[in-house]
Amino acid sequence: MRILLLGPTAVGKTALSVDLAKELDAEIISTDSRQCYQHMNIGTATPAKQEQGEVPHYNLSIIDPTKKDSVVNFYERAMQWQQEIQSRGKNVLYVGGSTLHVQCVIQPLDDVPAANEKNIAQLEAQIEAEGIETLYQKLESIDPDYAQKMDGMNTQRIIRALDVWMQTDRPFSSFHSDDNTITVPDDLVVFGLQRDRQNLYDRINRRVDQMFEEGFLDEVRSILQQGYSLDDPGLNTVGYKQAIAYLNDEISREQMIKDIKTKTRRYAKRQLSWFRRWDFINWIDLDETTQSGAQKFICQQLAAKSNKD
Repeated sequence: MRILLLGPTAVGKTALSVDLAKELDAEIISTDSRQCYQHMNIGTATPAKQEQGEVPHYNLSIIDPTKKDSVVNFYERAMQWQQEIQSRGKNVLYVGGSTLHVQCVIQPLDDVPAANEKNIAQLEAQIEAEGIETLYQKLESIDPDYAQKMDGMNTQRIIRALDVWMQTDRPFSSFHSDDNTITVPDDLVVFGLQRDRQNLYDRINRRVDQMFEEGFLDEVRSILQQGYSLDDPGLNTVGYKQAIAYLNDEISREQMIKDIKTKTRRYAKRQLSWFRRWDFINWIDLDETTQSGAQKFICQQLAAKSNKD
């Protein structure tokens, strides 16, 4: 069986997923678009080894930040891992909140063309000459749906979306089946975690404070000392962008923390807007039940489905 546990950032997926995986004899594949990058653990809330317990995890800290990743690449990796896990008689538990990664688990991507190196070079040269804002505005005009759902002005995703458009004259979002037509496979059950919005925002604010208590700035300094920079795809994301700006004396510490919290809250809002259009999600309100209560509910639902099948 395959189980998908989704929800916005900081809602409480990690702790529940580990206990759930143990009970279900499952292994976990992360559907997070940033936890796959190496060295970026604190800023992406990648589960530490002690948090992972003895449950095998996949898609964590496997890609160098200089490498471009994509939903297509993730899907190919995930299908390989899924096959390996199921071949051992284990269940597969997908956990995360990156919207397109989550969606491709439910319904595979349409055939997206491979990257065109000539287009990529042209777009990168344009960024060098005019800045990323120009390309972002272009993406907003041709594919507003995809632009709205991105994590800010993500250079890698903007380039990829424009490359696909240049090759096909189709918006990148059109390669992802429309939300209204998604059909959940029989072997997949989808659960969503939610909280009262203000409670969720408070958890996000506390998580950001905790990041700095755990040494987030030291992590960023170490990454920069290894030769990485904001030009690298992995680092062009919320948290790292603001921290690097602070370390470069471009913004104050107070502004850095404020910006990270604000942008993370906005990202969580976009995640929820995306997920709430799907009527097949079994929602669990973690303000109204305990973690053990949520786990019990999920297991009951899965048992009921097994009996029905």
